[in-house]
This record gives sequence, C-alpha cells and structure tokens, in this order.
Amino acid sequence: MKKNNLTYMESVHRNGRIWGIIVGAVLICFPILLSLIFGISPRMDILLKGVLATAPMYWAVGIVEIFTYVPMLGAGGTYLSFVTGNISNLKLPCAIDAMERAGVKASDEEGEVISTIAIAVSSIVTTLIIVVGVICIVPLTPVLESPILEPAFDMILPALFGGLAVVFISKNLKLSIAPILLMLVLFIFVPALNASTVGIMVPVGVLFTVAVARILYKKGIL
Repeated sequence: MKKNNLTYMESVHRNGRIWGIIVGAVLICFPILLSLIFGISPRMDILLKGVLATAPMYWAVGIVEIFTYVPMLGAGGTYLSFVTGNISNLKLPCAIDAMERAGVKASDEEGEVISTIAIAVSSIVTTLIIVVGVICIVPLTPVLESPILEPAFDMILPALFGGLAVVFISKNLKLSIAPILLMLVLFIFVPALNASTVGIMVPVGVLFTVAVARILYKKGIL
C-alpha cells in the first residue's frame, strides 16, 4: 500500500520520527520557557547531580522498551505510545486486546493498523475522560474519596491485567509459569518494588519470558 510514493511502513517511520522529535523538543522547551518567564533557574550543580543519579536508569529502560514494545505494538503503535505515554497500563492492553479480537499480529500490516488505531482511540478517550474529570472534580470529590469506593479504585489495574492474563496464560500455560513465578518472588520479597516500578518491570518480564521461551523451545518443551 503506497501513499505519496511511500509505502505504509515508510510513512509510519517518517511521521513517527517527525512527531517524536517535535514532542521531545516541546518537553525540553517547557522548563526552559518557565525559567525565562519567571526569571528563575535551578542551580546547575544540583541539576546535574539529579540527572546523573536518575538518567542512567531511564536510558537503560528506554533502550529496553524499544526492543520490548515494538514486537508487541508494531512500529506505528510504538511511535504513538511513546508520544502519548502511559504504555504499560493503558496503551499495551488496548492494543493487544484489539489485535486479539481482530485475529492479527503486530508483525503484519493489518496488525500495525489495528494496533495504531486502538492506541489512538485509547488516547482520545483518555483525554476526554480527563476533560470531564477536570470539570466534575469538585462535585465528585466526596464520592471519589468515599471509603466504600477506595478499594475498588485500588483494584482497577489488577482487574485489567488479570482479564488479559487469563486469555494469554490459557493459550501459553507452559510458558507463563516462569514469568509469573519471577514476578511473584520479586514483588513479595523485594519491598522496594511497587506500583511505580511497573514501567520498569514490564520490559524485564518480557526479556525474561523470551529467554525462557528460547530455552523451552531448544529442549522441545514448546
């Protein structure tokens, strides 16, 4: 499929790179503009200490996520997810569920299209929900802070991933045992791991699962 003498995948990579650069520039310019507007800038020695302490981790995660998410989301879905964010707990489940229902894979052009559409729709829906939430936050605050509803809000993500897990575990029972045990051991016996580390642990779990799958395949178990 060609458009303007470009194949679909060529246009995906072209547009993905353009918007990635634009978003990166906007993110970098925002704190610079705030500093210029308010006439305040951080001390460079403190800023560099913070960057040196945190940047290496995000560099590593960023590199790992590229190799992790592209096979699952496709190129278009990955570009769009990296621009809009919130991948592991929103974009990834939406894309996987959409491709599963359509019976396609991210490696196919049809899967590329389905994944990109699913992620785009989830981004639009999220934005609309945020707009409604901002408008209704004051009248809804007493309801949202109700002790009766609090346990339900705490279980939204586990319920979402639990529903997806049932489908994929039932299809790959032998392969699923090792990553499930790994994550259970890590989150039970390493107290530092919590909900904020999900973005890091998803790529770790994927790489571990790929390694286990290769071992099981070599042994003839899969």
